[in-house]
Amino acid sequence: MSENRETNGENRKAIRWEVFLPAYFIVGGAALLGLMNKEALTKGANAFFFWSLDSFGWLFQWSIMACVILVGVATFSKLGNLRFGGKDAKAKYSFWTWFAMALTGGIATGIVTWGVNEPLIYYGNVWGELTQLGIEPNTPRAAIFAMGRSFYNWTFVPYAIYALCGLFVSYVYYNKKDRLNVTTTLKPIFGQTATNKGFAAIIDTLSMLALTIGLITGLTMCITLTMSGLKGGYGIQESLPLYIAIGAGIILTFTFSSYIGMDRGLKVLGNLNAWFYYALLALLLFTGPTLYILRITTAGVAEWLHNFFLWGLDPIDIGGEALTRSWTLFDWAFWVGYAPVTGIFLAMISYGRTVREFMIVNWILPSVFGIIWFGVWGGSALNMQATGGADLIGAINSGGAVMALWEFLKHLPFGLGTIVVPVNIFVILISFITNADATLTNIGSMCVRDVPIGTEPPAKMKALWGISVGIVAIIMAAFGGGVQGVDGVKALAAAAGFVVLFIFVLQVVAFVKTFFVDKVVE
Repeated sequence: MSENRETNGENRKAIRWEVFLPAYFIVGGAALLGLMNKEALTKGANAFFFWSLDSFGWLFQWSIMACVILVGVATFSKLGNLRFGGKDAKAKYSFWTWFAMALTGGIATGIVTWGVNEPLIYYGNVWGELTQLGIEPNTPRAAIFAMGRSFYNWTFVPYAIYALCGLFVSYVYYNKKDRLNVTTTLKPIFGQTATNKGFAAIIDTLSMLALTIGLITGLTMCITLTMSGLKGGYGIQESLPLYIAIGAGIILTFTFSSYIGMDRGLKVLGNLNAWFYYALLALLLFTGPTLYILRITTAGVAEWLHNFFLWGLDPIDIGGEALTRSWTLFDWAFWVGYAPVTGIFLAMISYGRTVREFMIVNWILPSVFGIIWFGVWGGSALNMQATGGADLIGAINSGGAVMALWEFLKHLPFGLGTIVVPVNIFVILISFITNADATLTNIGSMCVRDVPIGTEPPAKMKALWGISVGIVAIIMAAFGGGVQGVDGVKALAAAAGFVVLFIFVLQVVAFVKTFFVDKVVE
């Protein structure tokens, strides 16, 4: 304990004010603006959402397609034999513990939120997602498209983003013995200029700002989901005090989890959360329309593969604003916003692993898990809607984008909803906490000079960020709903993605130079 206090005391003296002040000025300013004028905050965020994705959707698409190609080459070429830390390096975690930490530390509440809701929104053309494509809603053709598009948005394409950043950071840190931060990944392009104090401050400020906005986005979604679960499952009505109570409880929990450390916090929570995922999948597969799930999943994969490049290079003009901007590009903005520092997190738990093992755990297995998850949850929900088991699309129309999940759970066979609804609320909370406990530590650590990311930052620093993040998230959850009920979340995700997009593009270029032009260090 005394050692921790000494470390915190030293860190206090080494705060990177050039990083902390600009980032905190923006986030803290947003919190203050929200308290004073919540309408200005939500309207400004939404205006930025439309502008950034309309103007730079093409760049998101090109850079992410490049990611998919690069991680595929890295996985199946001789580069896959490279071991992080050298030939004699030994892994710290068992394979399945490592997978659980990587899986649950990356997806947070996203897969739980949209496994039911997103396929149904496409299927019912709720906000015009099918209009430009000419697909008739509420038909078998719409169901196949809904599954295929969900697979595209949640499996091999987005996971390539995290996998590329994680691989790059792992190699730079463990094999080239460089520092564990974002700026060192840009040295292949800029050389020693990347270590210049001013340059490093700009890059780290933008990366930390994106990470902070990403944490706000995740917390907003977690609060919104929890509130909708209480409303849909138990009839508890929304209120500002309840929003505040939920937000405060979540902040306290993930702050404590990050404080006690990765081995006692993330390792335990990650394994626990993974087992909840597995149990829910098995339950739905056993009680649901198994044959329909298998057939719609197969047809959905065919739809996805058939349209792979058509969807992958659509800047908005093919699928339209309602589909491409509000869903796919929103997803890409969220993933890209988290990517550089999520790469650091993935690197921290990957010592002693080969590149191929890394890609299996961080690209292939999570993507396969995503197909299974959306196939089981989405397929069950589509069948329930199509056969008249429940009006899930009606729940979305009346209660917002996330309400179908709770209506679906309430109508599970054998009265299982009574058990599954509270379990699912718990899984949502644990999913976010698992992701956030590392994120808050990284935010604080990036504000401290000469301390590797992943070490414990000053407790007051984390508390300051946690409070500011919480204020903005609670305001966006309570007042930023809009037509879809999650408009504020989408605006925040777009902001995070845009802030870090250009750094991410530079990382892709640096990745190519490092592994395919320069000599690789064993």
